[in-house]
Amino acid sequence: MCNNSSITEFLLLAFTETRELQLLHFGLFLGIYLAALLGNGLILTAIACDHHLHTPMYFFLLNLALLDLGCISTTLPKAMANFLWDTRAISYHGCAVQLFFLFFLMSVEYCLLTIMAYDRYVAICQPLHYGRLLGSRACATMAAAAWGSGFLHAVLHIANAFSLPLCCGNSLNQFFCEMPKILKLSCSDSYLREVQLTTVTAFLLLGCFVFIALSYVQLFRAVLRIPSQQGRQKAFST
Repeated sequence: MCNNSSITEFLLLAFTETRELQLLHFGLFLGIYLAALLGNGLILTAIACDHHLHTPMYFFLLNLALLDLGCISTTLPKAMANFLWDTRAISYHGCAVQLFFLFFLMSVEYCLLTIMAYDRYVAICQPLHYGRLLGSRACATMAAAAWGSGFLHAVLHIANAFSLPLCCGNSLNQFFCEMPKILKLSCSDSYLREVQLTTVTAFLLLGCFVFIALSYVQLFRAVLRIPSQQGRQKAFST
């Protein structure tokens, strides 16, 4: 039964109540987090310091590394803090911020993967037009469009979820804030909002997937039409 008490915090999923296992989970998550920081940090450093890597492909890869750092930094530090301090709580506003950045960064990542597929398509199928289609201004514009689209997508989702009154408890069966879990706590019928949410997300993912698939289909067709074995090997390495 739902009540009308206001929610000031949420309770995240507890992996275990045993203190030793909590510390073990903390160490495991810390190792994963440090590995992600090191790997993406090396990518960022290499691209920034080597002028030979100042090309469109590595520009987008730099953006992708930043996004990976942001995604893992959105969820793991809070989970590790909860393991370390033996708590499950996350504030209402903290949950909203976490959800916003998850939607924001993941949406931008899908857009960037689509742009990177287009980059490879142009490099293989239209190499003579590569400099014109993927110049520095075009790359900056596409990257800005990806970041802007992700921001708008995240605002839409957060405004959609947190405009609902939440009063069906405050326990989330997940170790980070997740949209379906938030909607289940709504006092009102959230069916239409869930449909809208799923439709927008599915449209974004399907659009990106179809574009990536078509790009690589055309790319492989172009490579297989190259008469020489050496030419095909060079194209595949690209």
